[in-house]
Amino acid sequence: MANDHILTLSCPDKPGIVHAVTGIFAKNKLNILDLQQFSDRASEKFFMRVHFGPVQDTEFLKPSFNELADDINMDYDVRAVSQKPKVLIMVSKIGHCLNDLLFRQKTGQLAIDVPVIVSNHPDFQSLAQSYNIAFHHLPVNKDTKAEQEGRILELIKEHNIELVVLARYMQVLSPTLCAAMSGKIINIHHSFLPSFKGAKPYHQAFDRGVKIIGATAHFVTADLDEGPIIEQRVARVDHSMTAKELVDEGSNVESQVLAAAVKWWSEQRVFLNGHKTVVFN
Repeated sequence: MANDHILTLSCPDKPGIVHAVTGIFAKNKLNILDLQQFSDRASEKFFMRVHFGPVQDTEFLKPSFNELADDINMDYDVRAVSQKPKVLIMVSKIGHCLNDLLFRQKTGQLAIDVPVIVSNHPDFQSLAQSYNIAFHHLPVNKDTKAEQEGRILELIKEHNIELVVLARYMQVLSPTLCAAMSGKIINIHHSFLPSFKGAKPYHQAFDRGVKIIGATAHFVTADLDEGPIIEQRVARVDHSMTAKELVDEGSNVESQVLAAAVKWWSEQRVFLNGHKTVVFN
């Protein structure tokens, strides 16, 4: 797959898009290895992901795709499969999602590059060092929030960051940061909302005798925990489990859901569609 590439595109829906796109590949004698498409009748938008190759360089395709983009008002991107996007991870004092992401990245399960970790607490500095990743302890309170987030934006620019992952980062991001990285921040949280808000949600759920727990990964917007959902999963629990066992099971689900969301994003499988997403998984 060294010379394989991914084309992603979205545009207003109309007849003939698939024919036009595949025609460009046929004309240039390129093999389509996988193609997924979706026409959303509600938004009247069309989405497509094409895995194609092999080809060393794709510059010669730009004139054809630029002409098509102008003709049908299409946004598109072509990226080499081998190109690993740079990801900044943010965390507070709960580390299961961070640890899981770093292990998956190290073992090749996630095709991402993590050059930097940011935290408002120093707890995971040694973990970052064990992976040879730069760790920035940036404490924050209401008086220093703008300054702290300004430093985060500097790190994003310095390291050419394409995605920010909130791996249980327990701070609300400002509208300024959300706007600067719109569609480029993924968060994870439990799926009890709007019930069981605040501290210790799994303990609250335990007290109420819930039978299902779960987690949600979504894009971050200025509206707290209301961004477009990428992935959700659930796990069954029962009366025999302790509050700690609920927390442990919840941690497992959170790690799995966040890893799936980051993996699909890194493979160019996730498209924003208004307040929703299209995910070719």
